[in-house]
Amino acid sequence: MAAPIQLQFAPFSSVLDGGFWHTLSQKKLDVFGLAEEEQELHGFYSNGGLLGSSCRTNLDFSAFDSKAKTPARLFRTNGSILNTNTLDSFKSLDKKLYLDKHGKELWNDICSGDAEKNPSLLVKFHLITFANLKKYVFHYWFTFPTFVTEPVKHVSPTKTFSEKYSNSQLESFLISYDEFRQTNTDGFFLLKNVEGKSELFSLTAYSTLTSQGMKPILVFCDPCCLEKHPGWPLRNFLALAGKLWFQEDTEVEVICFRDRISDGKRDVSHSLVLHILVPTLHKTEQCPSCVGWEKNQYQKLGPRTVDLSASMDPTKLAESSVDLNLKLMRWRLLPDLNLDKIANTRCLLLGAGTLGCNVARNLMGWGVRTITFVDNAKISYSNPVRQSLFVFEDCVNGGKPKAQAAAEALRRIFPGVKSSGVTLSIPMPGHAISDNSIEQTKADVAHLERLIDEHDVVFLLMDTREARWLPTVMGASKQKLVMNAALGFDTFLVIRHGLKSDKLKPKDYSLLDTITGDQLGCYFCNDVVAPGDVSSTKDRTLDQQCTVSRPGISMMVSALAVELLVSVLQHPLGGEAPADTGCCNEHLPSEQASSLGIVPHQMRGFLSRFHTVLPASRAFECCTACSEIVLNAYQTDGFDFLIKAFNDPNYLEELTGLKKLQEESDNIEVWDFSDDEPIEAPGES
Repeated sequence: MAAPIQLQFAPFSSVLDGGFWHTLSQKKLDVFGLAEEEQELHGFYSNGGLLGSSCRTNLDFSAFDSKAKTPARLFRTNGSILNTNTLDSFKSLDKKLYLDKHGKELWNDICSGDAEKNPSLLVKFHLITFANLKKYVFHYWFTFPTFVTEPVKHVSPTKTFSEKYSNSQLESFLISYDEFRQTNTDGFFLLKNVEGKSELFSLTAYSTLTSQGMKPILVFCDPCCLEKHPGWPLRNFLALAGKLWFQEDTEVEVICFRDRISDGKRDVSHSLVLHILVPTLHKTEQCPSCVGWEKNQYQKLGPRTVDLSASMDPTKLAESSVDLNLKLMRWRLLPDLNLDKIANTRCLLLGAGTLGCNVARNLMGWGVRTITFVDNAKISYSNPVRQSLFVFEDCVNGGKPKAQAAAEALRRIFPGVKSSGVTLSIPMPGHAISDNSIEQTKADVAHLERLIDEHDVVFLLMDTREARWLPTVMGASKQKLVMNAALGFDTFLVIRHGLKSDKLKPKDYSLLDTITGDQLGCYFCNDVVAPGDVSSTKDRTLDQQCTVSRPGISMMVSALAVELLVSVLQHPLGGEAPADTGCCNEHLPSEQASSLGIVPHQMRGFLSRFHTVLPASRAFECCTACSEIVLNAYQTDGFDFLIKAFNDPNYLEELTGLKKLQEESDNIEVWDFSDDEPIEAPGES
């Protein structure tokens, strides 16, 4: 007989699909942040590979999901991932110390008997990574810890399953194996053969079987399909046997069970049967030294690198990258920032001019994915220098429609945005509708209603005051959040309209009371004149027809309007957030505070003095847009109410009582005094 030769084991190799790296990127941004702590992970391996293939551990998109089920015919392997924050941290990590740490954990699992009860502990892996999420380049290195012990030696030549056992024995084994796998998903077990019949047992039955005079065969599901070598899991299996079961070097029979489908038929013939001498570890107290770092593609000990930037769909790559800055905010600054709420907010922009273009860009910067433009104008030669979504080519041949061109520009900037443009005229109060135009006006009103229904937030970004009236009425009636931005030459206004609520409003309040979000006024609440034809651009000079303002003011206002919206969205009460007038909100209870700071009602700016004030005002009971009487008339009479407002400049003032209020103001007696005439104090004669 030939002298015993040392048994060699085929090491594990890692296989990671693109879904794993995508999930790691999401976890890094949304969960791990700056934490450099090990996280649980799992993978799968199979004992049914092609003949000649080595051991493979597969990790896919489900690797981070602890509840993911093990696919049929596969075996679970648990592990961990340590994702470092920098490439230097990845390179400088003490690899020996890291491996020894996990080797000691495995040794303790064996010595305590935990691995005997749960054999999956014998095939653990550990992964260190660095994810460059700007370039989608990942550096990684796997280790599969196992112990360095006395060499395991063959005591007789290796045989295949079919060489060792008869067909009836093979059939009996497969029947027992299939029954055993229904209740036991681990890849390690014991085999007892009695009179050609097979029976399988869990590892905890070893001492019971030996006490009955049996010498069980060690069986493991072998992920290796090399003709003469078993896979890596056998090393730790034999370490367990040498520590717990053998008090001296012991000769054992081991089945490297390999189960594959070939040409539609089950094939186990390439399974190996080994007769080996297992060195005892019974008296070994200290953890043996460990090996297990995976070799790289050059077959040297070292990490691997995968660059997914070229292989990823550019659109998907952009979707993952555009929110990087937002997610980084949560790492150190705003851990409570709810980005999903922002991204899922559907925004309707009425006006695709200077304000509309800049608001859209800011919304995309905050991760908003649904943006719809409404405008009825075309791009003129004066627009591109001020309106950031347009270029010179958009102006030629009469100009492209603004709404559609703005939507197309957003999609060119980021294909992942859901942007559309609607060319639509918004009817205005005081602008009479001819009989020939009634049907078209009715259709325009219905279209605008549908658009407001389909969105969560309405931005009013038009040139004229009266163009804002109809969407203000609709927004209040439909309880939508309405954001309003308006420009002067060097002044501006940004205001959130009160979010109308079904709750009863308190009738008695103090002027010092905080104004809740549902009691705030709208853009028209501070006016005592109804919007009408007198405030339109009709019959005005060129400078009065255009919004003449300092160039930078539109960008400031657009940014403030979007930032105010985001602050509202992050507030626990949302649109019902009370108005803050500038004081720090640290004194507010948690349910009234926003993680982004104060949430004002309005911002009025004066660029000549670089000054901004934050006034707040209650809804006006005679408001021509959001008062109860206007909303009731709109909800009850619909288009009939609107046509009266369009055709009769005095209708809204009469309906709301503004006209009566004006008349009463005119009848107030005013006393005139001369500067030289003394004013008597009360009680004096």
